[in-house]
Amino acid sequence: MTRLVLFARAADDLEQAFAYYLDAAKLQLAERFRDAVGEALAHIERHPSTGSTRHSVSDAQPPLRFWTINKFPYAVFCFAHLQHPDPHIHIVRVLHQASDIPHHLQD
Repeated sequence: MTRLVLFARAADDLEQAFAYYLDAAKLQLAERFRDAVGEALAHIERHPSTGSTRHSVSDAQPPLRFWTINKFPYAVFCFAHLQHPDPHIHIVRVLHQASDIPHHLQD
């Protein structure tokens, strides 16, 4: 099975989003966000070539892909290294869809 590698920036993104939902709403909404993220990551792990390449640089290999998180305005950005001897998927960011995505992806 293809394994997921969560980059530190993606982990920080998730912590900030979870904290926002915890502060702005209740624990129940933060837990629903956590579960939706888990479902999105499981989908990406099962289907590593899924998602849009809209934000990818045209010559990037593998292309940067993103998959939206159901019922939340966030997207998971990743690179699927499927031709590697140890196939894996790098989860590089988890960003709010209304943010300046190109700017955040350059960080």
